[in-house]
Amino acid sequence: MENTSSLALLERIQHGEPWTPALIDGAIADPGLFRDLAEPLADAFDPRLADAYVRVFSEVIERVHPGLRASELIARYERVRQPRRFHGRDPAKVFVLSRVTLGADAAITSVVLDAVLQRFRKSEVFFVGPRKCWEMFAANPRVRLLVTPYQRGATLQQKLAASRALEAPCSAANSIVVDPDSRLTQLGLLPVCPEDRYYFFDSRSETRPGSLSQLAALWVEETFGVAAQPWIGDLGAWAGFGDVTVSLGVGGNEAKRIPDPFERKLLEALAETGRSVLVDKGAGGEEGERVERAADGLGNVETFQGDFAPFARSIAGSRLYVGYDSAGQHVAAAAGTPRIISVFAGYPNERFVERWHPAGSGKVDVIRAKDRDPQRTLDAVRQALSSF
Repeated sequence: MENTSSLALLERIQHGEPWTPALIDGAIADPGLFRDLAEPLADAFDPRLADAYVRVFSEVIERVHPGLRASELIARYERVRQPRRFHGRDPAKVFVLSRVTLGADAAITSVVLDAVLQRFRKSEVFFVGPRKCWEMFAANPRVRLLVTPYQRGATLQQKLAASRALEAPCSAANSIVVDPDSRLTQLGLLPVCPEDRYYFFDSRSETRPGSLSQLAALWVEETFGVAAQPWIGDLGAWAGFGDVTVSLGVGGNEAKRIPDPFERKLLEALAETGRSVLVDKGAGGEEGERVERAADGLGNVETFQGDFAPFARSIAGSRLYVGYDSAGQHVAAAAGTPRIISVFAGYPNERFVERWHPAGSGKVDVIRAKDRDPQRTLDAVRQALSSF
């Protein structure tokens, strides 16, 4: 009997083998559809796999919403992925779609927001996405919020419903939609407005070198004719002060984490610098417990639990940020934190590291820990700390 899981379908795609309708049906029923299929196809930053994503997920969408034909979705995608310059009068409204995750919004969506705020000075600008992501930019009163909840753990049907619900607001007269390759449109596949008012950044098929922040800056300059850069807001409450800020969150992806006793040894090494250290506990739960264990008894290490925006502002005020490949590193880069030490573990290929490399004005040390070896990773961190 044929295995119809998302992993089986992924393996066929990676080997260039054809897939069957039964595999598509099996993947739709698989709770791991996004984790085991969509994310690996996107994270490879391989044009061939990006094209495979388009073909597979167009079929998935047609199965769930038969009124949307896969062939038409693919044809539309091939048109909108072609870069084009904005011409004409400024729109009354500009809708900028969230990348849904904090790190991607700090690294990529912030560049798009910077561009449209410059280019369309009299237009209303809406950040379309979760409130927690918008809070990073809320210090700018021009960035309004169109709340669009998108839960990582939602079902396929719920995610597609959230996407389709955007059609009404985003199709408003005299408006445009700017899509930085958002999951809200399933990476550009689902139409949310008339095609001639839609501007799409195809971040996964881009072949030029650079980080996603740098590529987004190139794209907005080519599309809107302005130079833009990552940023976060600098107003509002702080989580507290630390010369060093630390995040040990991995967004539920344990492959990004270095096994024990790395985190305890890391905080010990940071405490030995004599600087004050502030560690984010994330949303609590397992991550919070890990942080508490790692920080226990270290006198100059404090912990914080709460909303991300206050911690982002603490990152902006620190001298050094240390963490795994996650949101904090991109906030640090956007805020111009002088030093960043970022640990990349469990990454699929070197292109992934290049794309998610934090691009800021400060000195960045990226530590490649693909083998997730605690001692080798700690030695590399200590080496980077020797010049702090």
